[in-house]
Amino acid sequence: MKAFVFPGQGAQFVGMGKDLYDNNPLAKELFEKANEILGYRITDIMFSGTDEELKQTKVTQPAVFLHSVISALCMGDGFCPSMVAGHSLGEFSALVASGALSFEDGLKLVYARAMAMQKACDKEPSTMAAIVGLPDEKVEEVCSSVNREGHVVVPANYNCPGQLVISGDIEAVGEACELLKAAGAKRALVLKVGGAFHSPLMQPAKDELQAAIEQTSFAAPKCPVYQNVDGKPHTDPAEIKANLIAQLTSSVRWTACVQNMIADGADDFTECGPGKALQGMIARIDKTVAAHGIA
Repeated sequence: MKAFVFPGQGAQFVGMGKDLYDNNPLAKELFEKANEILGYRITDIMFSGTDEELKQTKVTQPAVFLHSVISALCMGDGFCPSMVAGHSLGEFSALVASGALSFEDGLKLVYARAMAMQKACDKEPSTMAAIVGLPDEKVEEVCSSVNREGHVVVPANYNCPGQLVISGDIEAVGEACELLKAAGAKRALVLKVGGAFHSPLMQPAKDELQAAIEQTSFAAPKCPVYQNVDGKPHTDPAEIKANLIAQLTSSVRWTACVQNMIADGADDFTECGPGKALQGMIARIDKTVAAHGIA
């Protein structure tokens, strides 16, 4: 069974999507529609901007979303998912590609999400760190020992066995990193990100995005969507909306998503969008399944 997966923020690169724009009329039409919706030419930044321009929050999330969704939609009959999932931001791409959200509504929500997250990041300095080489349970235990009111650090991204990202205020993340190194972590690396994504510190962004999601029409997807908050398949629009609202302050349970997809019959994973990060994670979760980009 074929599963299609969609990457999150961090996969962007200058030049992304230009081949699609130049060689596929549908892609060109969708990119131009996106420029109109956003009110600026995001394609100019994607195709020939600078790394710094592409890193702007109002650009990064829509750019990855557009590359991912348009890549899938331009596959034609080749896009034949039995199931889909997306990592963090990628969940919006998965919902559009599966028909649960229109292209226009998906882009508007992604832009609203990006701006709401930027506001939350500006309100309180915060960060994330990648922890490599420890069991999830040990990372959870250390975060729990550090976490207290006004001193927040939580597991944010369960990417694959032995790789977990933690998220919180700068001091708490730093303290957790030192304890995790002492506990035997191969790496405890603070990431160059703007804030504590998928943590309680994103509550203001969640409140803002919730209003936008609740006003948006969702349809039943053409295949199950395995959502970040619980790693389980969903087809009911009301459930999908509730999970999408919860996502900003909840952990991304990517390992569970992939494991459940495999348990439900997925043996061929196609990553739609920039980069190869998800292919690497899938290989570390289960080496027996195929994981590749769009051919």
